[in-house]
Amino acid sequence: MSGLTLAELRDHLGGEIQGDPQRRVVRAASLASAGADALSFVVDARHLDAALQSDAGVLIVAKALAARLPGRDALLSERPLVAFARALSLLHPESPPPPGVHPTAVVDATAELGEDVSIGAGSVIGAHVRIGARTRIGAQCVLERGARIGTDCWLHARVTVCHDCVIGDRVILHPGCVIGADGFGNAWDDSRWVKIPQIGRVVIGNDVEIGANTTVDRGALDDTVIEDGVRIDNLVQIAHNCVVGAHTAIAGCAGIAGSTRIGRQCLIGGAAMILGHIDIGDRVTVSAASFIGKSLSRPGVYTSAMPQMPHEEWLRNMAQIRHLAEMRTRIRTLERELGALRARIDSQPPPSPDS
Repeated sequence: MSGLTLAELRDHLGGEIQGDPQRRVVRAASLASAGADALSFVVDARHLDAALQSDAGVLIVAKALAARLPGRDALLSERPLVAFARALSLLHPESPPPPGVHPTAVVDATAELGEDVSIGAGSVIGAHVRIGARTRIGAQCVLERGARIGTDCWLHARVTVCHDCVIGDRVILHPGCVIGADGFGNAWDDSRWVKIPQIGRVVIGNDVEIGANTTVDRGALDDTVIEDGVRIDNLVQIAHNCVVGAHTAIAGCAGIAGSTRIGRQCLIGGAAMILGHIDIGDRVTVSAASFIGKSLSRPGVYTSAMPQMPHEEWLRNMAQIRHLAEMRTRIRTLERELGALRARIDSQPPPSPDS
């Protein structure tokens, strides 16, 4: 039988065993769908009822919850979600394509391919491209001249890496991702736009993952930089000259305008919009759908979105918001008049006892 015993899971993942060390699992599943052959996990007390009802053969459980799951075969972990993520890789390993170049791929004679590289159907590898060992290039990818791809990378189908861009080691680029297209650089010349050539690159560090149909624009003069360990979701726009610090995560549909610097270990929520030419410090969290128009230097959570409400109420509130500037002026005028009135009252002599 394939799979892993509880003891083998402990050897790979660490932690402590509760129950039968020889209990074997062959797959991972949710608490609701797991059977006796499956591994699942429990992160916090909110999932205890589901865990008690689950048929999962083995659970990865936070140590603090172990006493509330008596009699269950479990691996007790300080970080159950991290342990479960690593267990998924053990139970469901990827099946890489065999090394070699597909007959329909076009590889320039000057390109350098490392050991055990795989090039998929219809891909185009340009002049002086360098691809590191064991990297997988999916179907219909385009690597333009001078692009450099590190070792153990995985470029899924239809990824484009434009000229001279640099990709580190163990990078995953999902389908449709575009690295190094021109940034949105234009100069107004009286009656028309003049294109500003974008002569920088995109430089991506190690262990980065970028989602499907996300675009990272090349720099206008300096490089656009994505540092080590960054996670970027699907349909994200990173404009030219941006720097995204190490181990930052950016959720889907976020847009980051040009020349913005985002610090390390930041969390950018889905559909957040970040204005250009600002700096965001380390360990900043931007809530989903927020608009950030100024630099944020202190760690913390920042939100600018308006929560949902009935449409009629939203219309009334929006009508008031449109008059905020007028109301501010009127309030300041009233404050000045009130201050003057108080001053006149204070300047009056106190009434005499005989009055």
